[in-house]
Amino acid sequence: QVQVLESGGGLVQTGGSLRLSCAVSDGDFIRYAVRWYRQAPGKSRELVATITSHESTPLYPDFVKGRFTISRDNAKSTVYLEMNNLQPEDTAVYLCNAFRGTTHFWGQGTQVTVSS
Repeated sequence: QVQVLESGGGLVQTGGSLRLSCAVSDGDFIRYAVRWYRQAPGKSRELVATITSHESTPLYPDFVKGRFTISRDNAKSTVYLEMNNLQPEDTAVYLCNAFRGTTHFWGQGTQVTVSS
């Protein structure tokens, strides 16, 4: 069973930065695309960034462009999410989803709290 482990969350002030990590326990990691989602209390899960397999192309929804950067280190089987200029509305549990084809693996999430 593939394990997905997020880390790097925490409490930060408005305008601050955090870097989240997503480690995937599969030696064939390069074949996985990876997405970061977030879920705030009472709200639906929201996609915040995608990085494709092989070409490592980053994709973002409009509301995070210019603030969030997704990257991957295939040698470490890890994906990173660099988040800058954080705002209180970014407060959520951030979840990592690694997938290849129709097979998906999820982590437990890491809490990000932005204080005003």
